Amino acid sequence: MRRRCLEIYLRFRKQIWRHLPDSLRNTPVGGAYARHLHALICRCSKRSQSYGTFFMRNRPEMELMCRLLGQKAHGAKVAISVLACSKGAEVYSILWSIRRARPDLRVTLQAVDISREIIDFAKEGAYSIKGRASLKALEQLGMTEEEKLIWLTYRDQGPNESIFERMDKSEMDGMFDREGDKAKVKPWLKEGITWRVGDASSPELVDELGLQDVVVANRFLCHMEPAAAEECLRNIAGLVKPGGYIFVSGVDLSVRTRVAKELDWKPVPDLLREVHEGDLSVTRGWPLHWWGLEPFSEDRPDWRTRYASVFRLGEVPTFNPDGTAGLVASSKQI
Repeated sequence: MRRRCLEIYLRFRKQIWRHLPDSLRNTPVGGAYARHLHALICRCSKRSQSYGTFFMRNRPEMELMCRLLGQKAHGAKVAISVLACSKGAEVYSILWSIRRARPDLRVTLQAVDISREIIDFAKEGAYSIKGRASLKALEQLGMTEEEKLIWLTYRDQGPNESIFERMDKSEMDGMFDREGDKAKVKPWLKEGITWRVGDASSPELVDELGLQDVVVANRFLCHMEPAAAEECLRNIAGLVKPGGYIFVSGVDLSVRTRVAKELDWKPVPDLLREVHEGDLSVTRGWPLHWWGLEPFSEDRPDWRTRYASVFRLGEVPTFNPDGTAGLVASSKQI
């Protein structure tokens, strides 16, 4: 009975928000109401994972990753892990961006997802250019191979969303070979990828993957309950080499802020606001969906940590002039 009353109250509050003019939404009072509404939605929603994604989903994020790796020496080895890699769009976008900016780097990338079906699909790197409207069969068991490709390409995408919609023509031509109604990732772009079925919350993850220069843990922790997301995030942090980076957008901000402060993560200041606002899918979801992203605000005393999506972890090993080992705090390396 109590939950039912809360759902009725929430429905009423949503209607109020939808009818508020922007002039009121964008005031301090409107912002406080939005935070109250979003907290209620998070409390009442039953969270679940989603495989919806996009190529080149957050361009400032890709630019920042290239900037950070641009500090590497010529020909350096770079180990990257992408957790909850979904349909592979983020994996291929990362490699496309890095290999265009720094073709000399020797990049190895481990792509991890909990679903064997989705890993096999991402590894194949073939996507349907046809829209979902051409999908006739509703049950996967009754689909043709072409229909399965369409279904997997558009799985969990919004009604009018294409996995390619954030790309331009030059990127489509550079990243894919066209075969009829298929877009197939070019072979050179697939080099250096290891596809794995795995659980990001598993304590054995670091033993399976090894320490990484960059760990990408984007847009899946928000689909977990806060306590589970926090435990998972602490586990993921163990994958990052001293002085390495973690990319972690798409997570409850209170969870990320608490873990970052307790573990003394150093927020990367470059493009901080641009990355926070770089994915329209989550910014447009505020405050009516649990994955919606709170607007950027410098009014909070902890805004640099709260709104940072990229952090440097640990300390960077160095050597003193006499050859003995020393340490330099990671914050001095940013």
